[in-house]
Amino acid sequence: MYQEHWGIADSPFAGVVDPKFFYQSPTHDEALARLHFLVEQQRRLGVLVGPSGSGKSLLLEVFCEQMRRKGFETATLSLLGVEPAELLWRLASDWRVALQPTRSLTALWRSVDDRLSECRYQRLGAVALLDDVDQAEPDVMRQVMRLVRFDPSPDVRLTVVLAGRNEGVARLDSWLLDRVDLRIELEPWDSAELKKYLATSLAKAGRKSPVFAESGVARLHELSHGIPRRAAQLADLALVAGAGQELKRIDADVVEEVFQELSAGR
Repeated sequence: MYQEHWGIADSPFAGVVDPKFFYQSPTHDEALARLHFLVEQQRRLGVLVGPSGSGKSLLLEVFCEQMRRKGFETATLSLLGVEPAELLWRLASDWRVALQPTRSLTALWRSVDDRLSECRYQRLGAVALLDDVDQAEPDVMRQVMRLVRFDPSPDVRLTVVLAGRNEGVARLDSWLLDRVDLRIELEPWDSAELKKYLATSLAKAGRKSPVFAESGVARLHELSHGIPRRAAQLADLALVAGAGQELKRIDADVVEEVFQELSAGR
């Protein structure tokens, strides 16, 4: 196992959507601040955009936890492959509505409406974080539009965040786009931020000295284009390769080697 070779307790570049692996880079920190602004200012609709692998899903999970700790009714789900009834079921369930096993779309909407009305009278905030919106079916997006239209009075503290890839979000219905209060964009990391991410992640795993040489960081940034998920995948494979070769540092040649192997397997 490469952990023993590098003197780390676990994988520092785990490819899972888990808030404990969240690296709060400047672009992610700014995005979190803007999400909080949306909710605190009781704005109805925001969009979170970025390239595939830029950390949108993980950011939403982190924000969801923060909102729940603040007492907000918070629902989060991916719209990929979701049907209209499933969307409403998940919203109602996350907003703590007791549901019967079989309910019609009309009944589900009534439950969602009732819960939002309860939140209004109890002065509770409700948040819906909808990921992969650019890959949602048209029938699902119609339900999302209905949710955004729900009672626009200031007393209703409902915030909906739609997350997706830049080009996909740009193709959303013009009615939705015209009602966006704030657009939040995740930018790729520059080389310096990638270097900091690598060092921070390795330190969390127990590594006290550097692993990636300057040439390795530079090549990793070139090949990943600063996209967090791509960088993490290549970094993890480089650790495996470096351990197999009993290296002390990961340089550009090792990064290039694992990139070529990964590309050949696709």
